[in-house]
Amino acid sequence: MTGSTPQTLGTNRPHPMDVHRLEVIHVDRGACTVDVREHRLRVDQPAEAGGTDTAPTPTELFAASPATCVAFYAGRYLHRHGPPRAGLRVRTEFVTATDRPARVASVRLVIVPPPELPEQRRAGLPAVASHRTVHNTLHQPPEIDIELEP
Repeated sequence: MTGSTPQTLGTNRPHPMDVHRLEVIHVDRGACTVDVREHRLRVDQPAEAGGTDTAPTPTELFAASPATCVAFYAGRYLHRHGPPRAGLRVRTEFVTATDRPARVASVRLVIVPPPELPEQRRAGLPAVASHRTVHNTLHQPPEIDIELEP
């Protein structure tokens, strides 16, 4: 699940893979919008952090990413094996580190299966939902380059 359309990045650096492009635009105080393909998301900060608290924070979206990836693949598993997806939920908790650098220290995902899930399918649900794109990326972090446009 990449969530964006492959595009060619407009730099002179070689890119061995397809590039997926997003654009973030500052709106007001701590708020910005994120354009992803034909979708627009809003991101903000709580008022005490200088934002207007009109949307989730970047850190909350970060924690939501593995949760939505797990929900997607858990849903596919249910579809493949017959039980309805209605009632499927993924609860997520995250803890921020108390030391530096500022970061998310842990993320806990709890799959709440639909009540109709047969006992023999329960073990397969977390197994198939683990080790997907977002999960794998967190275990093998990408290189992150921050540049200033000339």
